[in-house]
Amino acid sequence: MSEGKVPDTWWVTAMATIEPTTRREIVLPAPPYTVDDLLEFPDDGNRYELFNGSLLVSPAPTKLHQLALYQVQRILDAAAPPGLVLLSTVNLRVSVRDQYIPDFVVATEESLYTDSLVFSPEELLLAVEVVSPSTKKRDKILKADVYAAAGIPNYWRVELDEGPTLYAYELNSDRYDPPTAYKAGQVAHLTTPFPVSFDPADLDCPRR
Repeated sequence: MSEGKVPDTWWVTAMATIEPTTRREIVLPAPPYTVDDLLEFPDDGNRYELFNGSLLVSPAPTKLHQLALYQVQRILDAAAPPGLVLLSTVNLRVSVRDQYIPDFVVATEESLYTDSLVFSPEELLLAVEVVSPSTKKRDKILKADVYAAAGIPNYWRVELDEGPTLYAYELNSDRYDPPTAYKAGQVAHLTTPFPVSFDPADLDCPRR
């Protein structure tokens, strides 16, 4: 599938709305937006992504969301081979009018020096999204379609309200195969993007 060719279905349009914020009001230029427009937006506490020139906006992450991201980084950092970097909330440019912010990525070390602001899909080996109520449909459907069409080999979706449960996707041509689900209490033995094993329960509260 060519760059930016993700179907503009009704559920995507419905999600391209700005959620309320308690921070200062900002005045935005008229849509459609480009990635260059998006990079000029002021920081108002929301997370702005771009789908086909339309804004997808999420509020700041919750405490448990941030904890899960920390646990993902801790687990992957212990298993990652040399030559890779592990980063959270990076800019991922898919096309002129499509940019996303994965919660977490595994990227090539060389990608740190290609662009100071954004990553390209070919530089990523894994994208991870920790699902929150405001992004549930987006992470399950839109992000899976977008990341697959962009050629990202692996996508993990973490559903905190399911125990938590890890859904692991692997790329097959220009789409992901149906995900393998690993529930809390079940050790996930994963081989891509590199071998790592963990219990999804470890992504919730740290064991004491």
